[in-house]
Amino acid sequence: MKKFKYDINKYDPKLMMGIPAILFAVAAVIVLITFIITGMPVTPGIDFAGGTAVTLHTDDTKEEIEAYFAGYDLKSIEEGISGGYYLKFGPMTNEEMMEFNEYIIAGYPDAGIDQIGANFGATLQSQAMLALLFAFLGMAVVVFIAFRKILPAVTVVSAGIADITITAAAMNIFGIELSLATTAALLMLIGYSVDSNILLTTKVLKRQGKLEEKMENELLRLCTERGALKGMMLETEDITEQWKILAPEYMADAVPEIANYPTVSVSWAAYLGLAVAYGWDADWETFLKMPYQSYYGEQV
Repeated sequence: MKKFKYDINKYDPKLMMGIPAILFAVAAVIVLITFIITGMPVTPGIDFAGGTAVTLHTDDTKEEIEAYFAGYDLKSIEEGISGGYYLKFGPMTNEEMMEFNEYIIAGYPDAGIDQIGANFGATLQSQAMLALLFAFLGMAVVVFIAFRKILPAVTVVSAGIADITITAAAMNIFGIELSLATTAALLMLIGYSVDSNILLTTKVLKRQGKLEEKMENELLRLCTERGALKGMMLETEDITEQWKILAPEYMADAVPEIANYPTVSVSWAAYLGLAVAYGWDADWETFLKMPYQSYYGEQV
């Protein structure tokens, strides 16, 4: 069985950027529509919208429970362990709540009732939004301090915004309401997103530079590890100047062989380099004056 391999370089960068951009745009539209309808980026649950939660331990079926509470704003019924049910009702006035309590106790004396008022829910909404805002501001400050550059910082922050926007849209699509627990999960998402984005951005920044510089640095690293060099390349001005004399003729000969690139040009560079290095090392004064063509040797 062959090992699965892929080369990401064969894909167009614009295509790779386009797909996430489209996904983010769709997610932003979903979040905007939800915000217009509910006033929150994600559909608020009882914790933020207010309402009543009832816990029942009964042998009644789900259909029987729905029929019993048909006269009230029953939002959902979730099944728990040991035959328990968790019911969610919409906001009620004080009078409706008193009547509702009496109605529940009459049918289910052991029911657990928890109520969150609409005003308290609105307060939690504002606090949750402030928590998310401060999380993003703190993230932006930390990222800017870490990179000391605008573009990497903006990239990491933008990626974090995209991550949380797409997550919020997914919550709206799958009907996951915003609660205190999911708010904490979103705050954790910001942290994980920033952490991974900082690592990826740091790796990308380290890989910047020209190919020639990368190859030279890698060669220097390998030679240093094996004791051939002491952390720096050997350079002399006279050798550098002599190469400038040989290079134009080498390039002129390489152009007609462009169809066989890179085999011919890379091979020539290697062999010519070896020949020049050997000659200069053997007798610098003599080989310094030798023309480029003299390094070709005899054609076989």
